Amino acid sequence: MNTELKAPFPWFGGKSKVAELVWSRFGCVPNYVEPFAGSLAVLLGRPHDAATETVNDKDAFISNFWRAIQFDPEATARWADWPVSEPDLEARHRWLMATGAARLELVKADPLFFDAQVAGWWVWGLCSWIGSGWCVQRRNGDQPKQMPHVGNAGMGINRKLPALGDGGRGVHRKRPHLMSSKGINSERGADILGYFEALSDRLRRVRVCCGDWSRVLGESVTVKHGMTAVFLDPPYGGDVDRDEQLYVADSMTVSQDVREWAIANGDNPLLRIALCGYEGEHTMPPGWECIAWKAIGGHGSQSDGRGRDNSTRERIWFSSACINQEEELFQL
Repeated sequence: MNTELKAPFPWFGGKSKVAELVWSRFGCVPNYVEPFAGSLAVLLGRPHDAATETVNDKDAFISNFWRAIQFDPEATARWADWPVSEPDLEARHRWLMATGAARLELVKADPLFFDAQVAGWWVWGLCSWIGSGWCVQRRNGDQPKQMPHVGNAGMGINRKLPALGDGGRGVHRKRPHLMSSKGINSERGADILGYFEALSDRLRRVRVCCGDWSRVLGESVTVKHGMTAVFLDPPYGGDVDRDEQLYVADSMTVSQDVREWAIANGDNPLLRIALCGYEGEHTMPPGWECIAWKAIGGHGSQSDGRGRDNSTRERIWFSSACINQEEELFQL
């Protein structure tokens, strides 16, 4: 299993740093469910062959992107291959918020539907946009005008996002660089296609859903398939100080609702549950293991200092059915 695969876009709150830790607690389970897909960092970091896997996100842009990668990586790469352009960025943002969003209504109803153009333009913009707000409807209805960095021969360079300089290839060697000025048939464009095809191969048997998180946590999706690992990474709630425009589908009550589900199902021996949050956000019953970790990038690099403070508050709670490393070592 290739654990070097990463999402081809920046993602605040991604969990790639702790994927190895999570899988050490889950083990090689026959069934895996991720109700808040995002960048799929934990799924892509799985160290062993997959059996049954289901991912979901309420944000249709995210679900559509992963389906497009899954079913038609070539078309998605073709739509994603475009140089950085501020006028195009603004125009495509408005098109995606109107026409693109309307097209994606079918993503929620048809498990096989996807739109490669929407997926390609969405990921292209996400890698060009500065800060949060890409394809997010602000609560006051106004849309911000975000300028891409246009230095370095027009390719730009932005340290918060995948770097766009260095000959147009970027400095993040482990992450594909989407910006190419020569088209999909160029050497750099071919790199985009090759990476998308690798992601497509990994996602070949993954069920990509779009809807409320609870829809993929019924028995028919979980324990009916045997031992099931559930990775819960909802938008953080409580007293968390974060940009309210980070998520398209956001609610400060989701974190609480997810915690209640985790507690209600935490004693099920067929469920290995991991719940993410900040220090003090969740009070879990006895038997749950809490592990602290420090984030890098994303929230951890916000310029106003909030991210640096929050990066040390990251916690993951594991249910009692998860593998306890200390007990396992003691038995050995």
